[in-house]
Amino acid sequence: MLLYIISRSDRANLSDTAFFSKYPTTCHTIDEVKEVSNKHNNTAPGLQRKLKARHLGMISLGGTIGTGLFLASGGAISEAGPGGALLAYALIGCMVFFLMTSLAEMAAFMPVSGSFSTYATKFVDESLGFALGWNYWFSWASTIAAELVAVTLIMDFWFPNSPSWIWSAISLIIMFLLNYISVKGFGESEYWFALIKVITVIIFIIVGLLMIIGILGGESPGFSNFTTGDAPFNGGFLALIGVFMAAGFSFQGTELLGAAAGEADNPRESIPKAIRSVFWRILLFYILAIFVIGMLIPYTTESLASEDVQLSPFTLVFEKAGIAFAASVMNAVILTAVLSAGNSGMYASTRMLWNLAKEGKAPRFLGKLNKNGVPVNALIGTAVVGCAAFLTSFFGNGVVYTWLLNVAGMTGFIIWIGIAISHYRFRKAYVAQGYDLKDLPYTAKFYPFAPIFALTLSIIVVVGQSVSSFTEDGFDLGGFIASYIGIPIFMLCWLIYKVKYKTKMHKLEDVDLTTPEHETAPE
Repeated sequence: MLLYIISRSDRANLSDTAFFSKYPTTCHTIDEVKEVSNKHNNTAPGLQRKLKARHLGMISLGGTIGTGLFLASGGAISEAGPGGALLAYALIGCMVFFLMTSLAEMAAFMPVSGSFSTYATKFVDESLGFALGWNYWFSWASTIAAELVAVTLIMDFWFPNSPSWIWSAISLIIMFLLNYISVKGFGESEYWFALIKVITVIIFIIVGLLMIIGILGGESPGFSNFTTGDAPFNGGFLALIGVFMAAGFSFQGTELLGAAAGEADNPRESIPKAIRSVFWRILLFYILAIFVIGMLIPYTTESLASEDVQLSPFTLVFEKAGIAFAASVMNAVILTAVLSAGNSGMYASTRMLWNLAKEGKAPRFLGKLNKNGVPVNALIGTAVVGCAAFLTSFFGNGVVYTWLLNVAGMTGFIIWIGIAISHYRFRKAYVAQGYDLKDLPYTAKFYPFAPIFALTLSIIVVVGQSVSSFTEDGFDLGGFIASYIGIPIFMLCWLIYKVKYKTKMHKLEDVDLTTPEHETAPE
């Protein structure tokens, strides 16, 4: 019997029922038809939905719990005192909660790997989606370079006389292979990477609480460290703003869940479930960990501000509890955290680059998938750029490398701003086109307050970057430019696309809300 060769564009605009009506075939299921169509069109299979809820949860945890908690938390307490650090992380935690629920609503409704780029393109303006997509890709590609540098510092703890490039090369190969094998391979590796960090934080909190009540480590300090010196708040408002920004950087990575939505096995249920559980775990881990550190170690301790693993607040607390080899144990955990961050970064940037190629916003060859559904060309391209960025750390005293990291850091806040705007527009368009909110797979609470609050707070954090430029010696122009270099790069991407294609913000009634699950208009 005759089999029809179906074009992708025609299939994309038809529901399953309409598709079979127009194209009668010998196949019995939509999956069989897709397979036949792929064979006739010489196209590789699509992305494979093999990430389960447990993978999604750990991917988001893995992108968040890392050096920001294990090392930078000590600096936050040293700068603003235990009370200031708790307040800053709690406020940023609330903002992230609102952003996560906004992302959950859009991702459950429209689970795509392009995530924030696709949502901005569909719900706001194509030029915004283009700029967000490319900046997010570059942000994570640069972050991969940062993790490769971090690996060399960590391995120097055990092998001080070994060539640093060897460890970076081994780490890059591991990250590449974990992403190359299959999405399930990536999901499993990230699950176990993140699990090690989670177990470490749980043990730390339990040990710390036992020390606080006097069961471990000698006599309990009580709340004496919360009242010593200027505690619980130190340094005034400017110190709080500084920690506020540091907390924002620590929480970056929670949005990884959106990038993984396109390969979730049951996105309508698994994404909201993962986001609800992940947020509370992250907030609980950060707040409790900072509370434990603030109770046990005076904020005046000079070593708290150090980023040396031997002086990490986690190491100090474990040593105080009498745990042998605390520095070696924490060094191993931090190594796991670094590999996890690099692994997740390579995954997220690869999927974003693949999606940009599929939407015609990147070279078409980057949209190729191998037989396991992995965007192999996008993966290779990302690894090459990450490696090139890593090499800049060896030239010009690392000035170029430092600027790349500043661009990456600022992009995280820009993405959060994009998520808030996209969600605000999505909900407005959904209602304007006559859809019922009850039909959404997941409904974010506190709308419209949530996206507006997250947007406002993100802008405050971005503007607050300038505070560090005002020093006792005057205005640090170089520091100011380094802090904001990410913004003109983002604006340039947005402006070039907008001028070239003359794009405009979509009217609410024209916003494209069609998805595989929502292709028909409401009755």
